[in-house]
Amino acid sequence: MIRLTAAAAAAAIALGSLPLAASAQQQAASSPGGAARLQLVASFEHQVTGVTVSADGRIFVNFPRWTEDAPISVAEVARDGGLKPYPDDRWNSWRNAKKNQMSAGDHFVCVQSVVADARGNLWVVDPAAPATAPVVQGGPKLVRIDLKTNQVAQVIRFDETVAPQGSYLNDVRFSPDGRHAYLTDAGAKGAIVVVDLQDGRARRVLDGHPSTQPEKDVVVKTDGRELRRPDGRGVEFAADSIALSLDGRVLYWKALTGRTLYRIATDVLADPNMSGKELESRVERVAETEPTDGLWIDRRGRHYLSAIEQDAVKVLDGGRVTTLVEDKRLRWPDTFSEGPDGAVYVTSSRIQDMSWFRPEAGPRLQTQLWRIESNAARQ
Repeated sequence: MIRLTAAAAAAAIALGSLPLAASAQQQAASSPGGAARLQLVASFEHQVTGVTVSADGRIFVNFPRWTEDAPISVAEVARDGGLKPYPDDRWNSWRNAKKNQMSAGDHFVCVQSVVADARGNLWVVDPAAPATAPVVQGGPKLVRIDLKTNQVAQVIRFDETVAPQGSYLNDVRFSPDGRHAYLTDAGAKGAIVVVDLQDGRARRVLDGHPSTQPEKDVVVKTDGRELRRPDGRGVEFAADSIALSLDGRVLYWKALTGRTLYRIATDVLADPNMSGKELESRVERVAETEPTDGLWIDRRGRHYLSAIEQDAVKVLDGGRVTTLVEDKRLRWPDTFSEGPDGAVYVTSSRIQDMSWFRPEAGPRLQTQLWRIESNAARQ
């Protein structure tokens, strides 16, 4: 169930965004099983996280090095479901076993997210922290690939002031004018990273602020039980979910291990002269949700939430929450993207089935990319 803050509607109007909020009396609604169905797009022999669909319908996915030295980091998905390393074999040739022989700045080390923008580019987020462990020196970066030439056009490298040890850059959104990128850091100390794409300068903001940290009273549950490692550790991911309003004026984010959805005006966030205290004072609570991973705002302004505890995708629209699809095959819905026809795609990363939590599972994990078939999703 999602509880919307009483003042959120007025705040949404002030920020120029589509209002998320409604009165406290409105109840979250759901339809058992959801009104949509899943169509399998591709199955993978390795653990997928990110997906993105370009304006011309090309599909890209990525595979982080969490439990195995995956042979491909970024791939284009062919019509038959096959994978082609993207942009080429060299960028995908990193191997953990050879890290002392390779340049981390010129290879994909541990890619967490891929996002196609509206300007013909594919952006790759590389936190460079295999197994979400120590960051490989010189590895954290944001890579821009020109989708026309299929060549790397820009590499923005992050030093330790932006991606310190313990960080794990997670996902990214881009301002409509192409000037700024906003990233979440889901690592040991959550934060938002603001990047000026013109000069490559990056700033780490809301570093350690409550809005970017896991909530201590939240325990992620899957399959009806608490999700824990053999030593008792639970799931603790900081700022993870991220979305940008259609007009680019409001950024939303949320810790995976948390219930509270937050937002801030991007003109404030992008102002380098804004002090840390001033910035913190402009953060707003939007809603109380549940543990979620992916967050997406579609072309109609509806918010898609990945309900990781329920194998489901929910939609928040005009203050009403509905279950779009609930399916046991959708284990840990991870990342969303929207195709040119309005169809929504989602990856199933099966985090609860990883060897982190089930040692008997082994390092390799089969995962899937799904397309949500729904008239409501494509209107």
